[in-house]
Formats: sequence, C-alpha cells, structure tokens
Amino acid sequence: MKRLVKGPIGIFDSGFGGISVLKEIERILPGYRYIYLGDTARAPYGTRSMEVVHTFTEQAVDFLFKQGCRIVIIACNTASAEALRKVQQEYLPKHFPDRRVLGVVVPALEEAVRVTRSGRIGVLATGGTVRSGKFPRELRKIDKNMHVVQQAAPLLVPLVEEGEYRSPAAMLILRKYLVPLKRAGIDTLILACTHYGHFEGAIRRELGSRIKIVSEGKVVARKLKEYLARHPEMAVQLERRRGTVFYTTDLTERFRVIGAALLGRPVRPKKAVLGS
Repeated sequence: MKRLVKGPIGIFDSGFGGISVLKEIERILPGYRYIYLGDTARAPYGTRSMEVVHTFTEQAVDFLFKQGCRIVIIACNTASAEALRKVQQEYLPKHFPDRRVLGVVVPALEEAVRVTRSGRIGVLATGGTVRSGKFPRELRKIDKNMHVVQQAAPLLVPLVEEGEYRSPAAMLILRKYLVPLKRAGIDTLILACTHYGHFEGAIRRELGSRIKIVSEGKVVARKLKEYLARHPEMAVQLERRRGTVFYTTDLTERFRVIGAALLGRPVRPKKAVLGS
C-alpha cells in the first residue's frame, strides 16, 4: 500500500502583498504548516509581459512543490490573471498531476457578485491585471448582467514594498485612483491586488459605508476552507503541524522588518533561488 505523503500549503506572491492572504488563511485554518514565497527580487509583476509573468509564476510554483507543498495559492492577481490557467492546464499534468494550484481572481469575483446591489463592480488592480482583461472576462462567465469598472493603480505596490503605505503621500495617490471609481457609481470594489489589502482601512474611510469592499485575503481564506471541505482527498494530504516558513528571492533586512509589521510577529526569511 502506497504511503500517503503529506506536505504544507504554499502561498506565493511577487512580494509582501500575499502576507495579508497568509494572515487570513492562518486565522481560518490554524494548525497547518505553511510556506510563503515572495519574489521580491523581481517585484512588481504588474509591469511585466505575460510571457515573463508566466515564467516567473511557473518557477515559483515549481519551487514550492519541491519544498513538499501539496497545494499552492497564487496570492498575486497579476500571476493569477496571466499565468494560472496555463500552469493548471500545462505544467501540473506534466510535472505534479496529484497537486493543485489555486488563484485569487474567481473567488473575489464570486464574492463581489454576491454582495453587489446595482451590479456595478469596481476593480482596483495593477496595470498588468487590467491589461489582461481577466476580471471582465471571468465576470461574464459568472453573471453577464454585471458591469466592471477597472482602475489601474501601479504606484500602490511599491508603497507597500517600501513600507510607506501609511504615509501622507500614499493617501494622496490612493485618493487619485479612487476618484474615477466613485464617479462611475460602483457599489462594490474588489481590491484586486493582495498588496492593496494593506490600504483597506484607508479605502473604507475614503469611499464610505455605501460601497462594499471585497478584500481578497478574507475571501481566499474562506474559499480555501470550503475547497478542502469539498475535496477531502486533498485535505488529508496536508501536514497538520503548526508553523510557517518564509522564503524570499532577495534576502534583505527589509523583508524581515516589513513582513513582521504586516503579519504582527517576527519573520525570519530564507533565501530562495528560482529557475535553477
């Protein structure tokens, strides 16, 4: 009888943004082992070509699977929008057919459709995610009557990566991005980049209580719990040993300091080499 191999849950992002997803997953699914990978040496992904994003994403997923992960959450909207489907359809069957890679786009859209009243949904995203057309395309599959208003916000990711997301300058930039969305009459806003979850409080204050905010960290964590309940064959493969290991492609003091500030506890990252 073949022995069941168990492993951790992997969470991948281009940088620090996915820590908001990790934090929520740890809260909803405590007692599991996690590996977080931030490709900080090559962030941000939002300005990259689709081909480069796919290469980087495949390298990251490959690294996490080689660390023993059974499921990988791509906590990066650009990677989810531009690379997830190809990774699922081409890479997994060839290399790791018994494992799974999940993204953040569809869970966020499903939640937005659930809570919207008018059907006018705003998407605050990186330039790469907006250019991909992934959110409008996937929304049409869920509900053709919904309308999407997209707004690229390229400067927000660097502000998080530099630990400046609470600065007065950051608030001015954020307001500039939110004005077109408010004028468009949206009643629901998807924070379509995991970095943007760190602006959630400021966005709520700026938009007011009338507009509902869909923050991907909370949604993805809940959807992962539901996924494991529907797929017990995957759930039994997960290692029930509490603890999180952090990897980064650029081992700097900044990852330790900003990561700890975002997560609320010490972060001691290890160096990851991708594509080797």
